[in-house]
Amino acid sequence: MADKDNKKKPNPTDMHVGSRIRLRRNILGMSQEKLGENLGITFQQIQKYEKGTNRVGASRLQAIANILGVPVSFFFDGVQSDEAIGRVGFAEDSAATSALEFCTSAEGLQLTRAFVRISDQRVRRRIIDLVKTLADEVSVD
Repeated sequence: MADKDNKKKPNPTDMHVGSRIRLRRNILGMSQEKLGENLGITFQQIQKYEKGTNRVGASRLQAIANILGVPVSFFFDGVQSDEAIGRVGFAEDSAATSALEFCTSAEGLQLTRAFVRISDQRVRRRIIDLVKTLADEVSVD
């Protein structure tokens, strides 16, 4: 029965890879349909990859990387080993999940797209400082 439970819950690495596929696809403004079309598969399959319910094979991951214009290693950035997962507390895991969810949200994508268009490093630094200050003020209230 334990095997059935393991099959129902996606592997954390597969979920991470899927979330990175979704992140990059959204940053580029590419639909699941368009990515699937480029790969010769359905958008439903892309959904399963992005949720981590279906594992992405090596050759398919290479094709996705080529289409999305990133190295394969991009999909593994930030992934934790089983050993590291055992050392990470719930707060850190939750914070990382929240950050990734925000980055893939409509607001997060709008903010990211606008922010990367700012070429002046000083202005970018000041925006970061402003956001930190605003967040601290909200936390105090």
